[in-house]
Amino acid sequence: MQASRNHLARQESFSPGRDLFPKGRTVIIGMDGLSRSLALDLCSRGLWPHLEQLVHSSGCISIVSELPEISPVNWTSFFTARGPEEHGVYGFTSVNPGNYQLDLIDFSHVKAGVFWDEPGFAGKTCRIINLPCTYPAPALKGVLISGFVAPSLERAVYPGALYPILHEMGYRLEADTRLGLDSPRDLLEDLKVTISSRLKALDLLWPDLAWDMFIVVFTELDRLSHFLFEALEDQKNPLHEPSMELLQSLDAAAGEVLCRFEDLPGPKRLMLVSDHGFVPLRTEVDVNVLLRVEGFLRLDRKPENELDLSCMHESSLAFALDPGRIYIHDRERFARGRVDRVEKGAVLQKIRRSMLDLEHQGQKVMHRVYTAEEIYPDGIGLPPDLLCVPEPGFDLKAKFDRREIFGYFGRTGTHSPEDVIFYDSLGSRPGRVRDIMAGLSAVPGR
Repeated sequence: MQASRNHLARQESFSPGRDLFPKGRTVIIGMDGLSRSLALDLCSRGLWPHLEQLVHSSGCISIVSELPEISPVNWTSFFTARGPEEHGVYGFTSVNPGNYQLDLIDFSHVKAGVFWDEPGFAGKTCRIINLPCTYPAPALKGVLISGFVAPSLERAVYPGALYPILHEMGYRLEADTRLGLDSPRDLLEDLKVTISSRLKALDLLWPDLAWDMFIVVFTELDRLSHFLFEALEDQKNPLHEPSMELLQSLDAAAGEVLCRFEDLPGPKRLMLVSDHGFVPLRTEVDVNVLLRVEGFLRLDRKPENELDLSCMHESSLAFALDPGRIYIHDRERFARGRVDRVEKGAVLQKIRRSMLDLEHQGQKVMHRVYTAEEIYPDGIGLPPDLLCVPEPGFDLKAKFDRREIFGYFGRTGTHSPEDVIFYDSLGSRPGRVRDIMAGLSAVPGR
């Protein structure tokens, strides 16, 4: 798979003093979870009229995600122009190697510089709506409304003076995705509310044009695809029509941005970006259950919840964190680590073989299992010792309260690192997500 090999090529990041925005304004539309193939299909069927010209243009291409192909990793790579090994975000959670507590990833975990703090952005004003992994909202010259995960609107807004305004207008940070399991119709209605919130923020922050860069990210397609991908594909599904209506609402929302962009005086630049694609789910695969079956992981009590790593017995040789990040429980990195330096290589290779041998209904589950040296050379923070990359359709998990390796838990779609949509009105052609902002100053032909 050529796209996976591309992940091993290291490319240039920000260079001090580069002028990232030589002239005019830049507008970026983020569409979390959008594959180019889906966009082409919707446009060809006349369901996305506002995005049709953009999607069918020569400037619209497919790129690949950073690995693992999840939002915190990739949106962080987008706004830092660096890979996980340089910005330190490797998944949805991080582990404290002293007390084994897990924390949800937020902006405080980002260990690399961000584009709005770069010398090449000096003096520029930025307005950002719903950018994932920017909570709590950092200070910048401009305005920022954090995206997923953002538990508090008050801490998700910079400057703070904007909070009462957003609160008064009923701005919603995120839809209640728990509805996807028990009440998918209500999830669809909730997603309409969050799309409306993005547009309310657009109406508030755009009109004075006192900005150089404007970013708005729509995350609703990702939520829809996780729980209703089956409904998107099956026209006989009772939720097919309301799901397609939501997709049309996303196109209309993007159309609002495109219309405003058309009215801007030049010079100007438009980009459409995403973080990963989507494919139908074959099955979820719990890596921790496999580690337990193979004898690498032991629990000394019943976990309190799915993220309760503290239930791990100190004799364990390894454990995993979502999605498919495997850590050898070694003495050098973990307070109660069991594996010494001499043993580590052999344990790692045994686990790697177990992962590569795993099959589901006669099909191999893993496309590849990378070592840290292969995928995250000189990685900062706490990179995993092994990163499992599944074949399309297998969704890797790492819970502590599951009993079966394979299972279905209400989701019908899963991420793919392939076929990630990208468009640039000036024709740049990044290879992967980290290259998008790094190449922003590059104008073909100049």
